[in-house]
Amino acid sequence: MDDENTSTYKKIYSMVRQIPRGKVATYGQIASLVGGCSARMVGYAMAGISDATIPWQRVINARGRISIRDPNGYSLQKAILEREGVVFDESDTIDLEVFGWQP
Repeated sequence: MDDENTSTYKKIYSMVRQIPRGKVATYGQIASLVGGCSARMVGYAMAGISDATIPWQRVINARGRISIRDPNGYSLQKAILEREGVVFDESDTIDLEVFGWQP
């Protein structure tokens, strides 16, 4: 990873750390707040996290759904969010009007 990406990832991680328990943000929202990156880059940053202080589970897709395809990772993210008070509907969708973070 080059210095520019490293700097952008640090900004992404800093922004994600601000999302409070019980709230979620979308990849695109984080990209917009950070500036100079895409939702896809935020996804790559979340996939590469090794720092347990970054609440990666609070970043979801724009449809209000978890994007992890691996069933174990999906179940883990959902369980953590539910413990934090986030509610999923019958189709495993989070209501962004209720649980979406507004910085």
